[in-house]
Amino acid sequence: MASVLTDRVFFQGQKWEFTLNPGPFNVKEHVLITIFANSGAGNVYAIHIVSTIRVFYKKNMSFWVALLVVLTTQVLGFGWAGLFRRYLVEPAAMWWPHNLVQVSLFRALHEKEERPRGGLTRNQFFLIAFTCSFAYYVLPGYLFPMLSSLSWVCWIFPASVLAHQLGSGLHGLGIGAIGLDWSSISSYLGSPLASPWFATANVAAGFALVMYVITPVAYWLNVYKAKTFPIFSDGLFTSTGQSYNISAIIDPNFRLDIDAYEREGPLHISTFFAINYGVNFACLTATVVHVLLFNGRDIWELSKSAFQEKKTDVHTKLMRRYKQVPGWWFICILVANIAATIFTCHYYNDQLQLQWWGVLLACGLALFFTLPVGVIYATTNQMPALNVITEYIIGYLYPGYPAANILFKVYGHISMKQGINFLEDFKLGHYMKIAPRAMFMAQVVGTIIAALVHLGTAWWLMSTIPDICDRALLPAESPWTCPGDHVFYDASVIWGLVGPRRIFGDLGYYSAINWFFLAGAIAPALVWLAHKAFPTKQWIRLITMPVLLGTVVNMPPATAVNFTSWILIGFASGFVAYRYYRGWWSRHNYVLSGALDAGLAFMAVILYLCLGMQHVHLKWWGSTPDGCPLASCSTEPGVLIKGCPFI
Repeated sequence: MASVLTDRVFFQGQKWEFTLNPGPFNVKEHVLITIFANSGAGNVYAIHIVSTIRVFYKKNMSFWVALLVVLTTQVLGFGWAGLFRRYLVEPAAMWWPHNLVQVSLFRALHEKEERPRGGLTRNQFFLIAFTCSFAYYVLPGYLFPMLSSLSWVCWIFPASVLAHQLGSGLHGLGIGAIGLDWSSISSYLGSPLASPWFATANVAAGFALVMYVITPVAYWLNVYKAKTFPIFSDGLFTSTGQSYNISAIIDPNFRLDIDAYEREGPLHISTFFAINYGVNFACLTATVVHVLLFNGRDIWELSKSAFQEKKTDVHTKLMRRYKQVPGWWFICILVANIAATIFTCHYYNDQLQLQWWGVLLACGLALFFTLPVGVIYATTNQMPALNVITEYIIGYLYPGYPAANILFKVYGHISMKQGINFLEDFKLGHYMKIAPRAMFMAQVVGTIIAALVHLGTAWWLMSTIPDICDRALLPAESPWTCPGDHVFYDASVIWGLVGPRRIFGDLGYYSAINWFFLAGAIAPALVWLAHKAFPTKQWIRLITMPVLLGTVVNMPPATAVNFTSWILIGFASGFVAYRYYRGWWSRHNYVLSGALDAGLAFMAVILYLCLGMQHVHLKWWGSTPDGCPLASCSTEPGVLIKGCPFI
């Protein structure tokens, strides 16, 4: 590009002087482009608000209101990032494992090295792995989708409901299920190659505890009438196992119709879904207690040194040569964004329902949890979720308003998550010595562009695709079933429309789930006491309860096969390769992760543009993932479910 673009200097000698060709493309420009792309690479969570209101509830939301909601939720995180830079970017202990993948990739692509005898340079290794990943994704992405979940137990016992419940990787416990699709492996937990082994072990222990101990025991003991419902489901049911008619309990003002709810009967969920919410409760309290016990002293020392010069690591010393981003920039963005959010919620209250005090409370929750959640993510590469506690709080304070509930959740949860993502990018720039002000501008511009593109695309899809997100009307192999949006919608019904008091409170069927709050607070305290009692046993300190308990917070929409394959690859990389092939691991592990991601991304885009947009599909035995149609059946006698054997 440097050889083609003009080297003319525009506005030469003036304040706004610039050129399109500053010289050969270098690694710092590459990193800055990556930070710009990272700001918009993830899912814009506020789109779920738009799809829930427009597609599921079939209520009105104008494009202008949707744009304001999406922009304010995306930008709010800059304020939290600015407040916690000193705690989560500058300390060497906050090492952000996923950034090492990108650092290794940049080094492989830009550093010149001689090819070792009988081996490959990192650049050559990247190109080979990229090509293989690119070519291979044609199979799970189009030709053979069943590779995403090979549930062989179901094939051996095709007529057994029990076997399908145990073996299904998408709708059951996933025993023996394996996925040979990098997109499904890395979709919810990130790259297993970037996860340190102790974090992978915590994930494996938490997954096994919930999926292979608690869930099957609760199901076969028929806890909460478990056998009436699917063993693994995010659905909403009546007491007889039928799908709940949500539209029947909504009044014309988009609120809960109490009389209609009494006629329809209490809302029920699968036992796994109830346990999942309980684990979310435990994860929340475990995060706060763990950080206080294991990182409290470090945080206090950083707080005391905020206005005095202290010993810092080499990266921080080098970065201080750059002109820093003033703290008031972040404060101005934060204050302006909160003001815009309050105005939006007040002026368009008929569509959004959230009151001004709800905005301030959501911001307070995000402010409180950004530091403890950031510490966990920066050291383990696993992020505890805040979404359930935000739903719980606003559901009690403001019941019967589903739009207000999901809006509060996004402002409280996603602004914190966005802030942590911005901090992760700041740490990447920290490692690669990128000017902080250049990083800041790349993040701001990238975030705004991403919000506009995501909303425009989602609005177009919702307006042009018939029956989008409607599982009952779409074919089984349709890519438009919207699993994430279904979970978001179900949560809005549980926490917003019906309210936690009628489900998890004194009026509800699942009130015992609240004991998980206490269990989550006690668990890290027990680990801390064990560590103090046996200080020479270093492995005890590596038991990270927020990660162990927070393993399944994304289930559903994440499924068992996403975890089983992730854990196996994480074990092969973090334990086997790291311990026995250290040289290969240190040279190629992170490069391999980046190559797999890149090859998959390019092929996925090509498949969609060339085949998906033209609705060109293959229909054969291998085009249906999983192959376990009976996994969602009830095992309770007398319950009739379409497509299931009657017991």
